[in-house]
Amino acid sequence: MNSAVEEVVTQAVAASGLELVELRRLGTKSRPVLDVRVDRPDGQRVTVGDCARASRAIEERLDASDLIAQRYVLEVSSPGVERRLRTTAEWRRFVGREVSVTSTSLGGRIDATLVAVEGTDGAEDVTLRDANGVEHRVPLGEIREARLVFHWK
Repeated sequence: MNSAVEEVVTQAVAASGLELVELRRLGTKSRPVLDVRVDRPDGQRVTVGDCARASRAIEERLDASDLIAQRYVLEVSSPGVERRLRTTAEWRRFVGREVSVTSTSLGGRIDATLVAVEGTDGAEDVTLRDANGVEHRVPLGEIREARLVFHWK
């Protein structure tokens, strides 16, 4: 992803009162698709109105620049109920929630409760409690994939 495009999108999303969670460029060079995932800093669910507001702000800034092809597709949505966890801030935000984590140090994938995130400056560890009550301390850098787990009632 072009860092200038990412900066424009990040600023537009922030100006809309939202946070950029993920930005992916899909499609082709002549018809790029920008897939933008946004979240609300207040922890409330992202609404259609939030996505529309962010979309208008992003379009306005991208159309005023020469950073992307004249014809592009912009898709703005929430990260979803089973969102990926990528940053330390996201891990800290979701302490107490159930997560699905894949790591070689765990021997594969486990579903567990995120108990704590400790450490700083790239040396963070997460503590996970599995269904048997066993706690696992895993360096954040060793986690290959992690998502929130959502149980439909």
